[in-house]
Amino acid sequence: MYNSNRKSGYDWIIIGIYISLLIIGWFAIYAATYSYNVEVDFLDASVPITKQSIYVVVAVSVFLSSLYINSKFWHTFAYIFYGIGIFLLFLVLIFGSEIKGAKAWFVFGGFSFQPAEIAKFGTALALSSFLSYFKVNLKTTSYLWISVFIIFTPIFFILLQPDAGSALTFFSFFILLFIEGFSPLFYLAFILCIIVFITTFIFPLIFVIFSLLVLAIIFSWFYFKSFKFQWPLLIISVITILTVFILYNQILGLSLAIGALLLSLILLWKGRQEKLVFIMPIGIIGLCLFAISSIKLFEGLEAHQQERIKVWLKPEECDPRGSLYNVLQSKVAIGSGGFFGRGFMNGNMTKLKFVPEQSTDFIFSTIGEEQGFVGSSIVILLYILLIWRILQRSEQESNKFISHFGICLAGLIFIHVLINIGMTLGLMPIIGIPLPFISKGGSSLIGFSLMLGVFIRMQTK
Repeated sequence: MYNSNRKSGYDWIIIGIYISLLIIGWFAIYAATYSYNVEVDFLDASVPITKQSIYVVVAVSVFLSSLYINSKFWHTFAYIFYGIGIFLLFLVLIFGSEIKGAKAWFVFGGFSFQPAEIAKFGTALALSSFLSYFKVNLKTTSYLWISVFIIFTPIFFILLQPDAGSALTFFSFFILLFIEGFSPLFYLAFILCIIVFITTFIFPLIFVIFSLLVLAIIFSWFYFKSFKFQWPLLIISVITILTVFILYNQILGLSLAIGALLLSLILLWKGRQEKLVFIMPIGIIGLCLFAISSIKLFEGLEAHQQERIKVWLKPEECDPRGSLYNVLQSKVAIGSGGFFGRGFMNGNMTKLKFVPEQSTDFIFSTIGEEQGFVGSSIVILLYILLIWRILQRSEQESNKFISHFGICLAGLIFIHVLINIGMTLGLMPIIGIPLPFISKGGSSLIGFSLMLGVFIRMQTK
């Protein structure tokens, strides 16, 4: 039931942050797209800042309209919106236009629309609705797999486009699953795989495998107080060494790696910790196979995809005038801003268009150069306050559907901000994720405005 004691009225803190980010974004885009030798015609829809102004008007209109729709409407039709999102993802594969190597957009005249943003909204609604059902318990395998299916269905269609950046953002929904009781073991395995993936590209493969075996021996000593784990480790060594020589199919290797990891996790999840001496070798085999598969998969990627990974993990091997150019120019622009920045419209890197995609993926570099450390910190603090406020209101909410939706929204904003700002600083791979409410473009702006408006409306009577 809906909580009748919930406070009436809109959350003006969230609304204030939303308006502030819109204003910051508009001025940042204006500075990034302005040409000193061309007079701006604000009535020309082909002018970038005019088009962005149209997007802002539409986004604010969607935001205000959502404030008048009863929250029960979204709960009732949650699965329908989810289905619409999936259907649009299917249609874009057939009728969509290819932009930057991904068939992820519907283009209408001079405007474009990315259905992945609708899919995020629909997935947040569907997952929140499913988990709010009183019988759902993620400790029950069937309910767990249904939740995972809800998340991975849009990921599957988005990867077919292919758009790895948009697909990655859907993993933020696993934050809600974690809060709802999904075993931390699976998150630990995911983190270990990321660590193995990164170290495999920084250090030689044999060093990674040797390190995994050494860590297993150390863990065995502290856990068992003996070396009775040595025979399983010997078997692991033989298997991994043989795999290095005979594994040539990256799909088979990755499947075996995931299978071994899942088997060890499921055995632990089912309370078989007392047989850790048998479970742990399976997990170590899985990690070793994953390390080998990472190399094989990397070799099978397109050249530009390999360069993106190298820019992230091995920038010293990249061409400063080629694949590394974007990140280098972005970091120079941010660094040149100093503490207080060069001032609005006074950033040399921004004025001379040194940073590619500086109004979209690298919009934060414009803010960093013109507003400096102070301005950049204010933007980051606004995002932190927004996420904190959404989570705070979600925690106070007695209605599970509303609480779950708020966590999904906070997770989506968090992963977008983390990756986008990380890209501009060279801390994350360049995968084309916009900065919410600030980056140029309409799909993300309208999508986040809709979700934020829906959440604010849910918090009122």
